[in-house]
Amino acid sequence: MTGAAGPVERRFAACELRGAGRRLEGYAATFRTPARIGGFTETIQPGAFRASLEGRADILALVDHDPSRLLARTASGTLRLAEDARGLHFNIDLPDTQLGRDVLALAERRDLGGMSFGFQATDEAWPTTTTRELRSVHLVEISIVHAHPAYSGTTIAARAAQESLSAARRRRFLEMLP
Repeated sequence: MTGAAGPVERRFAACELRGAGRRLEGYAATFRTPARIGGFTETIQPGAFRASLEGRADILALVDHDPSRLLARTASGTLRLAEDARGLHFNIDLPDTQLGRDVLALAERRDLGGMSFGFQATDEAWPTTTTRELRSVHLVEISIVHAHPAYSGTTIAARAAQESLSAARRRRFLEMLP
């Protein structure tokens, strides 16, 4: 079923952390990972973000879906997004602002709740009355969230150009990945 562009929906996802630095990267959404949304289960199909990414829309990176808490945007090149086999990968160059420093500190302490994304469904299917598949969405923003996520399997990592992960820390991080 193809849906008309309606209100922006938001989905939250779990987060993982590795490293330290001025850049955050990870997955804002993962494909085929079921999420319980109210009275139904939802999954995102591979290719769901393709049209948004190819359309070169200005997608924002926010904190808690708050447009006054901007971290980066695709139009300036400070937010980079790509689909791969796992999901929607992001890379954020954090600003040297109080907000950027606060987000980085929380990421380094593993205090962040996860990742989320705001979208409008443009193509969806309902195989059953309680199962929704997102086949194509108009992506509006991704957000770092402090709360608990709906989608599991997403990641967020702080990266530093001057600091690489020790072998032990890298192993611990890789053990956390699903």
